[in-house]
Amino acid sequence: MSTLKETRIGDTVTVVKLRGEGAVKRRIMDMGLTKGTEVYVRKVAPLGDPIEVTVRGYELSIRKADAEMVEVR
Repeated sequence: MSTLKETRIGDTVTVVKLRGEGAVKRRIMDMGLTKGTEVYVRKVAPLGDPIEVTVRGYELSIRKADAEMVEVR
């Protein structure tokens, strides 16, 4: 399984699973990244952190460490 962190710019992927525990997982879900949600990767900062995605019709910047916890296909 690949993660959101490994997804290339311009790709649209679907969230399969969220890793992490407790508050971290809850924060990711509160941002709209839940199982079955489509995510479009718009930009990646020059050093790879943060990653800008479009999810549920809005722009979201997510840290590389958080993107690594989101499994996609």
